[in-house]
Amino acid sequence: MIDTTHRIKITTQWFAIAAAKVGGLPPRNVAGHRAFRCKSGHVQSLRTSGFPLQSLADVPTKIISLVIAFLVLLSTSTTSAQKIKMGAEQLDLLLPKLINQRVALLVNHTSTIGKTHLVDSLQKRGADIKKIFSPEHGFRGNADAGETVKDDTDTKTGLSVVSLYGANKKPSAAQLSDVDIIIFDIQDVGVRFYTYISSLHYLMEACAEQNKKVIVLDRPNPNGNVIDGPILEPALKSFVGMHPIPISHGLTIGEYAQMINGEGWLEGKKKCLLEIIAMQNYTHAFSYSVPTKPSPNLPNDQAIALYPSTCLFEGTVLSVGRGTLHPFEWIGHPDLKNQPFQFTPTTILGMAKNPPHENKICHGIDLTTEKTGKEIFLKHLISLYRQFPDKEKFFIPYFDKLAGTKNLKEQIKKGMTEKQIKSTWKKGLENYKKVSKKYKLYS
Repeated sequence: MIDTTHRIKITTQWFAIAAAKVGGLPPRNVAGHRAFRCKSGHVQSLRTSGFPLQSLADVPTKIISLVIAFLVLLSTSTTSAQKIKMGAEQLDLLLPKLINQRVALLVNHTSTIGKTHLVDSLQKRGADIKKIFSPEHGFRGNADAGETVKDDTDTKTGLSVVSLYGANKKPSAAQLSDVDIIIFDIQDVGVRFYTYISSLHYLMEACAEQNKKVIVLDRPNPNGNVIDGPILEPALKSFVGMHPIPISHGLTIGEYAQMINGEGWLEGKKKCLLEIIAMQNYTHAFSYSVPTKPSPNLPNDQAIALYPSTCLFEGTVLSVGRGTLHPFEWIGHPDLKNQPFQFTPTTILGMAKNPPHENKICHGIDLTTEKTGKEIFLKHLISLYRQFPDKEKFFIPYFDKLAGTKNLKEQIKKGMTEKQIKSTWKKGLENYKKVSKKYKLYS
């Protein structure tokens, strides 16, 4: 195996030759140049042979472009060389904590170690598992959004499955009476209205009241480098927004659990006995591709990246593409007839039952190739509102809960631009970043 340092050396030498060919320079003149460094506006070279480069003007534009692309590629390659080790993969840390302990787990279909479910791995190693708690979409992850999930028995393990989505969102004292430790291991997407963090809150609150310990097995946030959106107003607190955070909060589930505890967000400002098994080799700058779709209607990385922005359309009369294979990537409505793109929502088992505008042709936009950055975008929401023929019917009451503020809807109605609207978020985001920084486990 070639170690990282040696691989970088080889790649750098290859790059020098490639750059020379693209830039029209003879390879012999650059073969000895291992790197370029900018200093006081000049380009210098670590040179062993060839000619010196005195200024940026001496460097062909194509070479500069290649340097930038190479550095990005090198950074990604170097980071990827060390595989992220999930909290769940560190059984050497977890198993000793479970000795002589009665265990429950709040998990779903994403709670895996490789291809093996965490429950199976722990049972195989002798953990005394009493029950499973399940979030929205159920233990196996196949219930539709908002669909009530009932208590059940898992046929594979024989364990009882207690639903925490529906009428019962918080474990009762009776449900916790026969356990000592509850393990939380679910893949989140780092967005306020994604309800797994609300289930985490209620679990921690119940355990604080009953003096039970919670162990969170941390996983990456695929939107971990995005902190954006309006801060939730207390009057709009709901299961799709429980805390004063922006839409995209930029924390892993473990970091978020620490913030819930540290900021006194549990009822009566109680503290949960909490332990995080952190990941290894992870940073928030790392681009993470989720191996298992975290819920039925976030089927791919593009949908997950768009979700903080396009989920706001769920607070309108438009379709967000539920009932297609591209939810949160396709947006439209039957009355937007000036839009050239069209799709027809239908019932898809395991994804969407009776979706909005079922069996109707919706005209709208296709965002499957939309570039996503480190911020939430409002341009499509504003544009489609302006094009919608009956603007009084565009928004529905649910919009304010998703936005976390009553201001956003009114700002769009008043004709404010995206830039103007986002400027009103600035102070809240600055304060949030200062507070959340205390709970970061990763750079």
